[in-house]
Amino acid sequence: MYHAENWKQKLILFLHVLWPILVVQVGYMAMNLVDTMMSGRAGTDDLAGVAIGSSLWMPISIGLNGIMLAVTPIVAQLYGKGDRSRITFSVTQALYLAVVISLIIIGIGSQTLENILQIMGLAPEVHYIAKHYLIGLSIGIVPLFMANVLRYFFDAQGLTKITMVILLMAIPFNMLLNYLLIFGKLGFPRLGGIGAGYTTGFTYWVILFFSIWMTFKLDAIRPYRLFTTWITPSWKAWKKQLAIGVPMGLSIFFEASIFSAVTLLMGKLFDTTTIAAHQAASTFTNLLFMVPLSISMALTIFVAYELGSGRRTAALHYTRLGVGGALAIMTICAVALYFVREPVAWIYTDDPAVVTLIKSFLIFAMIYQLSDASQAALQGVLRGYKDTTIPFIIALISYWAIGIPSGFWLAVNTRLGPYGFWVGITLGLTCAALGFAVRLLQVQRKFRSKTIKAAS
Repeated sequence: MYHAENWKQKLILFLHVLWPILVVQVGYMAMNLVDTMMSGRAGTDDLAGVAIGSSLWMPISIGLNGIMLAVTPIVAQLYGKGDRSRITFSVTQALYLAVVISLIIIGIGSQTLENILQIMGLAPEVHYIAKHYLIGLSIGIVPLFMANVLRYFFDAQGLTKITMVILLMAIPFNMLLNYLLIFGKLGFPRLGGIGAGYTTGFTYWVILFFSIWMTFKLDAIRPYRLFTTWITPSWKAWKKQLAIGVPMGLSIFFEASIFSAVTLLMGKLFDTTTIAAHQAASTFTNLLFMVPLSISMALTIFVAYELGSGRRTAALHYTRLGVGGALAIMTICAVALYFVREPVAWIYTDDPAVVTLIKSFLIFAMIYQLSDASQAALQGVLRGYKDTTIPFIIALISYWAIGIPSGFWLAVNTRLGPYGFWVGITLGLTCAALGFAVRLLQVQRKFRSKTIKAAS
């Protein structure tokens, strides 16, 4: 990472940091897709069990990962200041916190998982597979969150290729172990969908191993002396990370869970064909969302780094570059989606009725992509300022007090029917984007006043 002097240099550096983040995000989605597809080959019950287990774990994983994501603005600002010793201290404390949170989650899961699955009223075979899929996955919870801390430590310095390389090495391992454990090849037990859980857990250990190895191997990382010097756990440092990370995690959780909530509500109101079409359209738009999400993560890095270096104007430049870029890219995607929506629909099904509905849902997706891009990019900037509590409140109100209720009302009381939910989501995302924009102006004003006072 370095300070770019002009717009051309800033764009080149931004893209250099951005594209490995995008590869990583898509890579994790691909791993989950492979688990699902290979489990489906083992049987319908295996597919259903893995789907249930994954749907229970993903919102928790995404929300808790937000706490680890706080490492990015903390380290990036310190990196901008050149304070290496405090970086070592902060990252070590984050690793401690990751272990503690992981153990708490494992403990809670061991006490509540059976009851949660019973409440869901699943078929016995699906219940068994979902439970043991999550038990297998649980062996990787500690390494997952520790590896995420190291990932955000690398990313905060602009070293985003490190995690990309690690993940690209882990994906073939994940696929091979899935093949061995799901289908029982080369003397391994045939575990079906349960094998996908154990594969995921073991893969997280592989990712952690290579992440730790990189801290010893790379010249840019070795001087931080991670894992070589004992540092006493600090509750004060944990509180600092939690103060930034918990609102981030909750914001991410509430955004990610709106689609799960919509799917559940649609299941009570509409037929299977409609639900299948909605799910297919959602899956595709989630893939497109990886672009603004990656831009958001890159913005956090650059804004925090420039603020830590005392270059407020450069932080503003990256804000305009990132937010404008996210809008421009998603506008192009929206236009392209209009022309390719039918081929996209046929990827998911060969049922003409479902294809017709998917095409209609994707029309609404074209509109909400722009709001989604705006709110994601603006959140990334706010995280660079380490401002997370007010954005969390804005997200909660926008998604759950405006988006879901308005979508439900439109679906029930207007001719929009199931499309009403998508209009509601768009409305919620638009309100979030507007709220984040107003909050960013307030934060920038406050930061400018503080800078002027410090100078005088």
